[in-house]
Amino acid sequence: MTDPLLRIAAALERLSPPPSPAADPVAHPAYGWDGTTLRAARGFRPLPLDRLVGIDAQKAALTDNLARLAAGAAAHDVLLWGARGTGKSALVKAAVGQVQADGGALALVEAPANALAGLPALFALLADAPRAFVVFVDDLGFDTPADGRALRSLLEGGAEGRPPNVRLIVTANRRHLVPRDLKEQDSAINPRDGIDDALALADRFGLSLGFHVVDQDHYVAIVERYCLAYDLPFDAQEAINWATKRGSRSGRVAWQYLTELAGRHGKAI
Repeated sequence: MTDPLLRIAAALERLSPPPSPAADPVAHPAYGWDGTTLRAARGFRPLPLDRLVGIDAQKAALTDNLARLAAGAAAHDVLLWGARGTGKSALVKAAVGQVQADGGALALVEAPANALAGLPALFALLADAPRAFVVFVDDLGFDTPADGRALRSLLEGGAEGRPPNVRLIVTANRRHLVPRDLKEQDSAINPRDGIDDALALADRFGLSLGFHVVDQDHYVAIVERYCLAYDLPFDAQEAINWATKRGSRSGRVAWQYLTELAGRHGKAI
């Protein structure tokens, strides 16, 4: 007679869905990485670069760096830092999309911050693919300096560092990637060492691009560009009133206003 526990285990195995097969790393423009499995991203639709207003220097620097990576030339890991809603994430995707549109063999792999421990496995998966990859970690923050040291090791190209066809792009709210709740470490011989160790991580990125608070004129220019692109009526005062009610001016708020405006006019965006 079969052991009841074995029967239960077999039944649970039948009920559990099989793990998803890894996506082909040369078949899609963008992917997601959960720490163990590479999956194709659905509906990768980056904004055209010309929709991003007021960050021309950042656009040029990032796009040039990614074009070099796609061409097999030397390229930097990149840190995009600064105020929320200023276009950091949108620029990463738009720059990748532009390089792809120009014929570059480049793909985006988005990895959440909690999947950093799985990056060596991802690098091993991508190393032999005949194209370049940007591994994108959005809104990075650390709980302890040790977390930063792990990423620093990857950037320094140690035994399990990223291969030549892969570069990291990280966005963060601050230039220095210190822990969110930075306190002096009780175990440190010199407590300042822990702080300096955390601050050192930003220096490992060869390209660091700052994004600053959007003023009213910049915000209005963003809205105007969106309205022109989507053939919607532009009313600067209404756009300002929308931002005032939201208590914030940013590229993100401008897009939210556009969504409201397009909905009122029965348009999809």
